[in-house]
Amino acid sequence: MLEALLRAMDTDDVKKLIRVVTDTRDRAMVLVLLRTGMRIGELLHTLVSEVSVKERKIEIYEAQKTQVGRVVYLSEDAVVALKAWLRKRESQNKYLIYTRRGQTMSYPAARMMFQKYLDKAGLLHKGYTLHCLRHTFATELLNAGMHLECLRQLLGHESVEMTRRYAKLTDKTREEEYFRAMAIIERRESDGCDDRYDRPLQVVLEEEELLSSHHQELHEHA
Repeated sequence: MLEALLRAMDTDDVKKLIRVVTDTRDRAMVLVLLRTGMRIGELLHTLVSEVSVKERKIEIYEAQKTQVGRVVYLSEDAVVALKAWLRKRESQNKYLIYTRRGQTMSYPAARMMFQKYLDKAGLLHKGYTLHCLRHTFATELLNAGMHLECLRQLLGHESVEMTRRYAKLTDKTREEEYFRAMAIIERRESDGCDDRYDRPLQVVLEEEELLSSHHQELHEHA
């Protein structure tokens, strides 16, 4: 179960899922979770007044786990889905998402909704959960080149270490990063450039080497 919670959805599976979510409210839910990285509990407690379609953002005044507020942003497809739902929803309900009876939606109800679409997309056997959408958001942004610190703030994590657990580089990204870095190295070598390291990196490497030598000396005299 823990493995499923920490999984990001495969790109093709995301496309299959989005394709079958045709209900206006449910499509808004899935796309907002997928494109903002919000926790399902945060979305279910979001008020309409906290959503700005014009500015393409949602204000979370108190994060579900850290009790620290943050702002998340909306992609184009999430904006389209939200606009469709805002046109259709009952204006007197203060919550963005609610049940057919106008009540606050519970987590079990949201989970059943998600599983229904997984089944419809032929993905039920893969063990995806609603929380996988948050991991998918994090992984896709990391692979698109977003810095971990920026991603940490969007996810509302207290530490970068937690963000690293959520977001994982794909093999393809590692491959692209390797050849990008190698192209720089090869270009420098062909240009006859001797300054292969920038100064800050060189200082770090030298400090690590000195620290390693110091530890070795201590070990020899122990």
